[in-house]
Amino acid sequence: MSLEMLANHQTTPTEWQAIAERYRPPLLLRSGLAMTLHAAFVSSRRWSHTVAASEPDYQAHQFHGKDQVLLFGWVAIPPNAKATWVATYGITGTLEDQPMLRALGRKAYDQGYAVVLVDWRAHGQSAILSPVLTSDGLNEGPDFVHIGAQAIALGCPPSLCFSGFSLGGQLALWGLKAAEEPETRRAAGLAEDVPVTGVVVCPNLDTWRSLNYLMAHPWGRYLEKAITAGLKRLAGELLAAHPNSIDPAAVERADSILAFDRELVIGPLGFSNVEDYYQATSPLSFMAKLQSPHLVFYAEDDPLFHPDIVDELRQLGTVSEQMTLMLTRHGGHVGYLSDRATQIKDGDPDGWWAWNRALDWLSQQESP
Repeated sequence: MSLEMLANHQTTPTEWQAIAERYRPPLLLRSGLAMTLHAAFVSSRRWSHTVAASEPDYQAHQFHGKDQVLLFGWVAIPPNAKATWVATYGITGTLEDQPMLRALGRKAYDQGYAVVLVDWRAHGQSAILSPVLTSDGLNEGPDFVHIGAQAIALGCPPSLCFSGFSLGGQLALWGLKAAEEPETRRAAGLAEDVPVTGVVVCPNLDTWRSLNYLMAHPWGRYLEKAITAGLKRLAGELLAAHPNSIDPAAVERADSILAFDRELVIGPLGFSNVEDYYQATSPLSFMAKLQSPHLVFYAEDDPLFHPDIVDELRQLGTVSEQMTLMLTRHGGHVGYLSDRATQIKDGDPDGWWAWNRALDWLSQQESP
């Protein structure tokens, strides 16, 4: 459904799901693993030529998150902006190397939205600014609220959409939760009447189950090793920027995702074991209670997450009054490229299907 078609019609959750069910990827990417690998190794190189919008003129900015932690971001504000996207990426990376995030920035700015893209805690330039480590949403959720308030002070419209994908989607959901806490809003300086919505793509919803599922498969262990290598690079960069902030021996022992969190993350946060930490940070525990409108994209063939989560999320979609669920058969993990037939049917300018639908959805949320 194109923006023109949506303009005079408030799409229902059932209609959104019907749109999700007709999504089709290119024929060779109709395997979740194939789509995931393509997104990681092919789209990551060619992405800038596949987005039907130009790069905004971003301005670098240092934000203050929870507890005055310094966080680095890019800000772009078009004339007469209508709302503000605050977005970040997944488990590893930087603003420079995240095509999914950069594509969102281009498309949102092109449609008249202010865009704030952020290196979250211990990532990219934020790791240089501050020695703090990650917390899978416990602190990053309030960070979103602080960043949103400061973005408004910079001139962004006072209507916020928190967004992310993969682990960044988990962080954005924590951001929605934090924005519903009056004390967090007060601490951040975010006015009570500023509306907050959310858009998350392939969010991590249950780390403990999904990590154990991933490690049970040979290809899963390969993907886990690749992610671990990125985490070790992250820790090495943090150590180089802040030599006394973490134990070098602990970095050496962090030879898996689980070990990284056990050795470096859970202690300062007060957890005695990794399972308790993962359970405490799982968004599934609070999503049914969220009062802010939010859009969730999730693929049944996502190879990184436990398959049982699909049915739980589907059930959650029937009880949550604020969640619009776009549950698709295909899409892989943070892939969601569409074939030409789907692009024509949905009136899309390019194959970035999830972001095109997200912009359609937010346009309706912003309508009076």
